Amino acid sequence: MIKEKVVIWGASGHAKVVTDIIRLNNKYEIVGFLDDQSPDRKGEHFCGSTVLGGVEQFDKLLKENINKIILGFGNCTAREELSKMVLKKGFELINAIHPKSIISPDTKLGNGVVVCAGAIINPGVAIGNNVIVNTGSSIDHNCSIADSVHICPGVHLAGDVTIGKCSWVGIGSIIKEKITVNSNVYIGAGSLIIKDIPANVLVYGSPAKIIRPI
Repeated sequence: MIKEKVVIWGASGHAKVVTDIIRLNNKYEIVGFLDDQSPDRKGEHFCGSTVLGGVEQFDKLLKENINKIILGFGNCTAREELSKMVLKKGFELINAIHPKSIISPDTKLGNGVVVCAGAIINPGVAIGNNVIVNTGSSIDHNCSIADSVHICPGVHLAGDVTIGKCSWVGIGSIIKEKITVNSNVYIGAGSLIIKDIPANVLVYGSPAKIIRPI
């Protein structure tokens, strides 16, 4: 079987997770990694492949008909902004879905989505573009997850929860049913969310409280 070629943008911890998922699915060949944060890493061996460089590699990749890409970093705002960049350049964002995740057949998945091992997504859920559903998390029925959200490991969302664009739900947090978390919210680790959260705030605690604007 001839595999399609893909490049991963990012070369740190989350990129390792994405790499593992892609290799387990055996559909794509990873041609290398991009890293704009550390230009000196160009040519470095990483995770069974090579750091190719940064965005200056885009034209070369496209000329070689390598137009599949996935973002391998967790920052929500960066994922939102850089996904637009790669799409405008002519790349196609692929999904990385771990074979040991459980996803209801009627789930709506966007592009550039990463679903990690042990994640559970129940019926009626809508997942936007560039969302991360991380290890061992669960999203119950009829939830709506907007673009570039990061659902961290061990997070549990009850039914009918809405998460706005670019929000970060910290590791081990719990959100009760019918709660709305608006855009650009950062929820600290281990928080319990029992009230709607306005946009652009940091919250944490059990129950969570608004700490400050962001």
